[in-house]
Amino acid sequence: MIKFGTDGWRAVISETFTFANLRLVAQAIADYVREQNDTDPSVVIGFDTRFLSDRYAAEVARVMAANGVKTRLARADTPTPAVSYAIVHRQATGGVMITASHNAPRYNGVKLKSAFGGSVTPAECKRVEQILERDLREGRGPNLMSLEEAIASGLVTKFDPAWAYYEHLSTLVDLDCISSAELRVVADGMYGSGRGVIGEVLARGRSRVLNIRHEMNPGFGGIHPEPITKHLGLLMSTIQSGHWMVGLATDGDADRIGAVDAHGNFVDPHRIFALVLRYLIEKRGWQGKVVRTVSTTRMIDRIAAQHGLPLVETPVGFNHIADLMLQGGVLMGGEESGGMSVMNHIPEGDGILMGLLLLEVLADAGKPLHVLVDDLLATYGPAEYERVDMTLTRPVAKAQMVELLLEQAPDQIDGVAVEDIQTTDGVKYYLADGSWLLIRPSGTEPVLRVYAEAPDQERVRALLGFGEKIAKSA
Repeated sequence: MIKFGTDGWRAVISETFTFANLRLVAQAIADYVREQNDTDPSVVIGFDTRFLSDRYAAEVARVMAANGVKTRLARADTPTPAVSYAIVHRQATGGVMITASHNAPRYNGVKLKSAFGGSVTPAECKRVEQILERDLREGRGPNLMSLEEAIASGLVTKFDPAWAYYEHLSTLVDLDCISSAELRVVADGMYGSGRGVIGEVLARGRSRVLNIRHEMNPGFGGIHPEPITKHLGLLMSTIQSGHWMVGLATDGDADRIGAVDAHGNFVDPHRIFALVLRYLIEKRGWQGKVVRTVSTTRMIDRIAAQHGLPLVETPVGFNHIADLMLQGGVLMGGEESGGMSVMNHIPEGDGILMGLLLLEVLADAGKPLHVLVDDLLATYGPAEYERVDMTLTRPVAKAQMVELLLEQAPDQIDGVAVEDIQTTDGVKYYLADGSWLLIRPSGTEPVLRVYAEAPDQERVRALLGFGEKIAKSA
């Protein structure tokens, strides 16, 4: 019943995500950590604001302690990137983050982190699964120690990951530049573990930050804590009613970002990625490879090409970007869902960092966000984007779906010639007018995703309609 995804395990609370199952998973993780370092194994454990997340984190710490793994346990809910940075800062063997990220409130999960701070590789994830399967097959239960005994013995230490993380962010973001602009910002924590963080980082400057949805609310106000248009109505109305300059929203564990301009319009991660990338190249003079996932805007390609920088396209999933960041030479990497990172940072999506960098872009330009977006689109667009998720009634193998889509590949879509077809992840059709259509099965849900980017919304709808039709027939 315990199935791992790309970076760990997610399941419905009290159905599959139970204390008993969590202990089994924690034991497998402890065994894996000891395989990696049997002389001085250590982990960092953090958690988000979901129902029982603090209790789940403590339970994992009990298992780690019983297996002789030194553990630093966060005192309070903390953003995933702060926990990931703590792994590197404390030179831990690995880490565990109790979170289901942007998923619905009924879910919780375990994100596994490697010593480099990013998500474990698929091979590492598979190894933990193998250990778990072995334990279940042999009827081996988890080792347990009381939390009080673990703390008294020094095997578990409670700590605050925030301040070292904040100090690190100050080396990546020009906080003085942001302060000088005296920005008026609404920070929407979406009731997640990023609540209040942007305000804390900017507290010593002259920015005015209004925190909304920053109270503890494990039910997330009945929404998915995902910073997309349909969940940001409160942020949009707050911006408009109070004449604020910009709004920033982070997801449930703050590794993703979305924004709202002064007019209350949603600014998606594609545009945030492009604005920050352009700034880092033109204002800071950064050089290096630019990495984007297959479902991310081609404005990134055009920015990279204009400045003579190599562009690498990867499958969906930040782990693919992280692999390249670990090799070095990556200026910036990102994906359409809002996970982005930059050089000199951990190879991990970081909504807090990207929100702060976007504020620096605004402060440096001295112009409103909507003006910067208009200039971006005039220079590297136009680019309109949309995604449709189709719930599948039966499981579908990605390889089989790709084969069927290739067999039905058209010469043209809506009267525009198909110039190229790529199968990096699913099937992506590149059209002569610069638009594209991507059809791919989700790696974590029984869903078929259809993505499209085109010069205008009419073309986007036409592409999506074609994509949905061909996907259904396949």
